[in-house]
Amino acid sequence: MARLGVNVDHVATLRQARGGSEPDPIEAAVLAELAGADGIVVHLREDRRHIQDRDLTLLREIIKTKLDLEMAADDTIAKIALSVKPHLVTLVPERRQELTTEGGLDVVGQRDRVEKIIQLLHEGGIPVSLFIEPDLNQVKMAHKIAADYVELHTGRYANAKRAKEEQAEFEVLAQAAKLAYKLGLGVNAGHGLNYRNVGRLRQIPEIVEYNIGHSIVARALMVGLDRAVREMKELVR
Repeated sequence: MARLGVNVDHVATLRQARGGSEPDPIEAAVLAELAGADGIVVHLREDRRHIQDRDLTLLREIIKTKLDLEMAADDTIAKIALSVKPHLVTLVPERRQELTTEGGLDVVGQRDRVEKIIQLLHEGGIPVSLFIEPDLNQVKMAHKIAADYVELHTGRYANAKRAKEEQAEFEVLAQAAKLAYKLGLGVNAGHGLNYRNVGRLRQIPEIVEYNIGHSIVARALMVGLDRAVREMKELVR
């Protein structure tokens, strides 16, 4: 049975829009857990556009399931991770001008930098996942530099406009997931997944966790967070 990680970054984005204290991503995380989420995901960005250091610290103290910290392969953020000790760190690409994460981490092209951060986090007892494109060479490199998991970027699949295009992207994801599993890597997936497109990915048994944020928060505006999480949880099951 696949697990569901709920990303609460967008709750923090709404809070930061007014510079106040609500809505509180901590409260959202607790409600998501009560509704059945198997973990909470947050991205501590360099520019702190949504999640703040205070959020990360409180979440680590409060979360009962699993806290997955997304971060750039950056020494400064790595030190924060080593202090807070989330249950998992997911290394992602990060650019200041992007609205959200655009594409997977180029592990092949940035091997030395990524490997250094992995070693640093492993020394602190923190397992590491790499958010990558469903590319076989990226999967192989993730294994070579001792990552524990890969999170396959599902953006191209989610954004496919035609059935033939979606099928092609589905097959790419399936091949990458099979290779990762064969190499002993845990397989997660995320980005752009919603209530319409996530169900088909259940046909890829190697995917053990789906990390979803935007569509759940958007749905919660209409029906409430408890129902939004429960509906998504049912779909990934």
